[in-house]
Amino acid sequence: MKRLKVFGSLVRDSLDHITHGSRKYHIWMAFLTFVMLIGMYCYSIQIEEGLSVTGMTDRVSWGLYISNFTFLVGVAAAAVMLVMPTYVLHDIDFKQAVLIGEGLAVAALLMCLAFVIADMGGPSVLWHMIPGIGVFNFPSSMLAWDVIVLNGYLFINISIPFYILFRHYQGKDANPKVYIPGAILSVLWAVGIHLVTAFLYEGLQARPFWNNALLGPRFLASAFAAGPALIILVLAIIRVHTPFKIEDKTIKKIAMIVVVAAQINIIMLVSELFKEFYAPTHHSESAYYLFFGLEGKTALLPWIWTAIPLNVLATVLLTINKLRNNPKVLYFSCFLLFVAIWIEKGFGLIVPGFIPGPYGKIAEYTPTGIEIGVTLGIWAMGAFIFTMLAKTAIGIELGKLRYKKKKVVDTEAA
Repeated sequence: MKRLKVFGSLVRDSLDHITHGSRKYHIWMAFLTFVMLIGMYCYSIQIEEGLSVTGMTDRVSWGLYISNFTFLVGVAAAAVMLVMPTYVLHDIDFKQAVLIGEGLAVAALLMCLAFVIADMGGPSVLWHMIPGIGVFNFPSSMLAWDVIVLNGYLFINISIPFYILFRHYQGKDANPKVYIPGAILSVLWAVGIHLVTAFLYEGLQARPFWNNALLGPRFLASAFAAGPALIILVLAIIRVHTPFKIEDKTIKKIAMIVVVAAQINIIMLVSELFKEFYAPTHHSESAYYLFFGLEGKTALLPWIWTAIPLNVLATVLLTINKLRNNPKVLYFSCFLLFVAIWIEKGFGLIVPGFIPGPYGKIAEYTPTGIEIGVTLGIWAMGAFIFTMLAKTAIGIELGKLRYKKKKVVDTEAA
């Protein structure tokens, strides 16, 4: 009963805390709410009229939704790069950032699930995958494995930070014997969620563009580059707009993770390009379509030829130590890298796998306004959830939220 009472107090205090803040904070939350409402309106049209309002067809059945899903799985998995050094290796330099990283993982996973629901047409079809009611096809289906690992990783990333914050809210230290086993499990699970996603594509024999042994390792490399890059940008914003202190050495260590992962990602990209173009076969047509176009169809050329230079430029800037230690250059490079990998793992991976089709048909894909609206709405939802989680976590860590204490909410703090 006492724990329920404390939990109820935590919920009330958290709700009070996240509804107070500076003018910038309220403008930000209002903006996200507005974008979510646009996304809901677009989604209502999709629910009413079906997936025909999107750019997807029977030729290209995965588009913007699955592209974002694939990318966000990597963002969620990247939290492990903070969890492992903090909880397992006891590196105190990562301690301030780990809860922020896990909050970002929770938001990313919820966005992943939202994109899957949007791609399926609506939540009403989910019953087909419920064991005992529908046909789950476990363990033969890679999709069933993906459902398990994503939901399992979501549970881990909610439970560990909640336990730690719940103890801190009570003014107590968290017991390592409770959360360390979960942290170790999350390290293994994070690798698993992205490998299973990669295997989901690799296992489709009719799509030779995805039949690449490097797909899984490259998924991990790109995830450990884009995810920590986003974490750096988020930490930079938190340092400016909140009293929560993030040391320079923390960001510098995360930047080292980004640069190593980005370099490995570039090496694997070069290896894939060599394999596709040095001795091309008819299985290389998807890659030719992506990079050079086929039969005058060039819809993806602007995307991939934007992503590759941005990727290379960001990696070069991050590799040079003097430039990487310049905060402005670091943040700019992280932004470029994040955008480049979003394009690569989206339009540069998902869409070309369907073009040309099994009979050589070239049917291009372009997202519609409805798809873009739903996508922006889901991204806004993720940002909204993360903002609430981060604000609550920061309030507890700074001591503003404590059980059985009268707290004065600083309305000027974001």
